[in-house]
Amino acid sequence: MKFSVFQVSRKGGREKNEDRMGYCYTRESGLFLLADGMGGHPEGEVAAQLALQTISALYQKEARPVVRDVAEFLTTSLMAAHHQIIRYASERGMLDTPRTTLVACIVQGTHATWVHCGDSRLYVIRHNELLTRTRDHSYLEQQSAGVIRMDRINRNILFTCLGSPTKPVFDVTGPVPLQQGDRIMLCSDGLWSGLSDGDIVRHLATKPVAESVPDMVEDALRSGGDHCDNVTVIAMEWETPDSFESTKGISTDSISDGVFASTIQAGVLDTLVDDLDDAAIERSIAEINEAIKRSAGRKS
Repeated sequence: MKFSVFQVSRKGGREKNEDRMGYCYTRESGLFLLADGMGGHPEGEVAAQLALQTISALYQKEARPVVRDVAEFLTTSLMAAHHQIIRYASERGMLDTPRTTLVACIVQGTHATWVHCGDSRLYVIRHNELLTRTRDHSYLEQQSAGVIRMDRINRNILFTCLGSPTKPVFDVTGPVPLQQGDRIMLCSDGLWSGLSDGDIVRHLATKPVAESVPDMVEDALRSGGDHCDNVTVIAMEWETPDSFESTKGISTDSISDGVFASTIQAGVLDTLVDDLDDAAIERSIAEINEAIKRSAGRKS
């Protein structure tokens, strides 16, 4: 398996950068992750980091060297990440939970499969055209797609995320067959809010990802101005040919079976994912709900 990959995160006009991204791979499989911690709730950067670490830890256990059922893995690992965030808040007696969006993609064999929750997006570019992209879990995107019709609300508001006391809504897509030169990009809303889909395609289609992504991020920051959101991108080009060796492409062919490589740093998780059981999850969610109710009662 061969691919070129480039990742970057730039702080915009926000007080801090709560975006997190990374990738990991085995000899025959690759996992790409991006999470955007949500403002308005505490410790968004922790929620984003917990999501990445939980899913990458489960991937390391499962990918031997491939994930047997990719769609099922993405579903169960997303829910495990959600429960880890809930438990993190419960153990610390937090009145509000850290929250994050998530987009995760597994490339295996000649196919890509992805899951997303919230408004962090995945784009697939093929032959200078947009093959597909995810649809945000916002009222605006769902209304434009004809899924829901609502008036007199802020349609840009997300109706789901990881870390909320309610069960997250998410979509799994794929497997999508890949072709030589396909580009897959995961990004936070700081990128796409400042650029049109056409701008994104133009950038990704014309140059290798190591050149196109930095230029694209700079355009998004300029477009957003002083109040621009943080801009985070991880992009890969599938099956990079020999002529693109200068892009520092990765070949997994030389990796031994059982070897796992990752750019996702550890440090937030205090316990292993295996420690979670259904009873502990339900207790955590109940405690968070009760704490929020008490806080709301005091304010009223």
